[in-house]
Parts: sequence; structure tokens; C-alpha cells
Amino acid sequence: MLQNARPYAVSYDRPELAAGLRVALFSGNYNYTRDGANKALNRLVGHLLDHGAAVRVYSPTGKRPAFDPVGDLVSVPSIAIPGRSEFRLALGLPRRIAQDVRNFAPNVIHVSAPDWLGTGAQRLAGEMGVPIVASMHTRFETYLDFYGLRGLRQWAVNRQRDFYCASDRVLVPNGASKKDLRAMGVPVERIGIWSRGVEHDVFSPARRDLAWRRTLGYSNDDVVLLFFGRLVREKGIATFVRTIAELRRRELAVRPLIVGDGPARAEMEAQVGEAVFLGHLDGADLGRAVASADILLNPSLTEAFGNVNLEAMAAGICVVSASVGSASAIIAHGKDGLLIDPDPGSFADAIERLASDRIARQRIGQNAIATAQCYQWHEVLDDVVRSYRNLITV
Repeated sequence: MLQNARPYAVSYDRPELAAGLRVALFSGNYNYTRDGANKALNRLVGHLLDHGAAVRVYSPTGKRPAFDPVGDLVSVPSIAIPGRSEFRLALGLPRRIAQDVRNFAPNVIHVSAPDWLGTGAQRLAGEMGVPIVASMHTRFETYLDFYGLRGLRQWAVNRQRDFYCASDRVLVPNGASKKDLRAMGVPVERIGIWSRGVEHDVFSPARRDLAWRRTLGYSNDDVVLLFFGRLVREKGIATFVRTIAELRRRELAVRPLIVGDGPARAEMEAQVGEAVFLGHLDGADLGRAVASADILLNPSLTEAFGNVNLEAMAAGICVVSASVGSASAIIAHGKDGLLIDPDPGSFADAIERLASDRIARQRIGQNAIATAQCYQWHEVLDDVVRSYRNLITV
């Protein structure tokens, strides 16, 4: 099955930038479930196509994809992952897919997940004499703690180490991820940075809408606390729920705004108490919801980059984030956001202070907007093109 679509807005400046590149991209999830990783990969493919490259994407697919794919997508046979059926797993690289890659004749192979499909693509790259680029999108080993599989953590670390060491170039989102890979044993000279951008037309303080917010039952004076992201355990929803309970114990009236969906939604709804759940939003609706909040609480410890932090910052929202490497790569504590020890009491302390200090929220929000302006998609995607070209010319 071959799918082809172009859902993202494109630009046609410097059309020769990627001319001559032929990129075979392997993804564990290109478009069947929406997440930050596959949104970045789709944006990369659009950028490559706009600037003269040929691209072919190989990924498991679903019957009802979350969004139309950018570029030519070849469906790879896969099975649903037990216990997380919204995700799919290819059991390897089938011969017919390998032959399709050979027929495409790439001069770069890009793998985005340390799964069996990615490993098969690495072997194929070796057979074809084609350089292999790997991009790191999440810290897979950190997920295991949330599903009773902590005993497999070292196995997951070892697998990632072997996977990234088998690549000619590894692109990570920030210095914190680079440090993690160096600690695993990946040679530092192979590691480069592929940061992320933000859709400034979507995430903007101009989209703040108090009239819309009132339709949800919030008053203009309410301090609206936002959770934004996929509703899955590894995003820290249990810590979010306990923080809300602590704020209510302190007699702060809190009715959080939840933007996102996922398999843990029912669990979160049952535990968090009174809250507004908007489900999954896109485009202008998403931008309005984020900009109309006052504080984002991001308790996640598993991010490699932290897209939601950056998107909320672009909208002028005061971000209270777990103090982890991905967040500290974006946020300067006390200036354009707050980095907090990831426990409910500490989060509640920070939110309680901000709730009573409108001036501090506004100051942090204005600084956050300025910081977010430094993150432009075209610049970070140009960096990926340069990484490809450097490998080809070696």
C-alpha cells in the first residue's frame, strides 16, 4: 500500500538545497498515531521534498491513520503491541520491502526508532554501502518504569547503545540527549543536534480567547492550569493528578484544562476530579486552547525534547516543567519558565505562588515568547540536510 499526501504548508525558497538527495526513511510510526516524533518526521520529509530531494518512507500503517502522510509512504507489515494496541511493531524488514528500497536506490538511509525494522534497515544500508543516519526521538528505556517492566531497563539501554553505535550519524534533539548517548557509549564524534521548531502561526498569544474560555465555565479571573499532550502514563499523568489533589487540599480552586487524548484518558478522568477534557485538537482550535490557559504543568520525565513546553512558551503561557534535561535545554529557570523537582508537593508550591502573582506569570510568559522565537523549523531542518550531505561527501 502506497500513500501520498501533503498536509503541511510548504515553502519553495532555495529549491536546490537538497537536490540530489535520495532518502529512505524508516519509522516505527509515521502517521497512524499522532505524536511529536512523527510530526517532526513528516515536517522533515516535506522540507526535503520542497528543496529538491527524493524521499520514500517505510513504516507500519493503520486502517484509520491519525493524519495524512507527507510524501510516499510504503506500508510495512506489523502487529499491534500487546497492552498498547494503538502502537504497531514491524517484526523485521521483509524481502519485498528491502527490494523496494534497492529499487529506490537511496544515497542516505534514515532510521528513527531502535526497533526491528530500524535494525533491518541498518543491515540493508551496510549491504548497499549507503550511509545510515539515526535520529533519537524519545528515551524508550524510561517508559518501562510505568508498565511494571523496570527489570528490562538495562536491556533497553543496551539495545539503544548497539543501535546508535551502528549508525554513521546520530541526530539528537539537544545537549542533554547527547550526554545520555555519550554515557551509553556512543562515540561523541558521531552525534549531532537536530533540534525542533514550533508552528508560530498556531501557537501564539494572539489566539488567547477569554470569551471562548467562558463557554467552558471559567471566569476571566480563574487561573487555568493546562495539561497538554498524549494521555499515557509515561507523560506523568499520575503526578499531575496528585498535584491537583494537593492544590485542592490547600483549598485552591483548581479545575484543570486537559488537551489531548490517549489510552489513559479514562484512568485520568476517574482520578483527577472536576476538569475540562477537550480531547485531541488541531490547528487553530489547539492554538486557542493552549493560549487561553494560564499555566502549563508538564510533569513528564520521559521527553527527549519537550515539544509541549516550547509550544506553550510560544503561546505566552507560563510553563512549570519537571526539571529534566530536555526541559532545561529550553527553559531558563525563573526567566522563561520554571524547572521544578518532579514531585506533587514541589509542583503545587510553584503553582500556588504563580496563581497569586499575575505579574510574574505575565513576565515569564513574555520572556517565553522571545525564547520560542529562536526555534524556527526551516533552520533546524536545514541542519538535517547538511548532516546528510556531509555523510555523502565523506
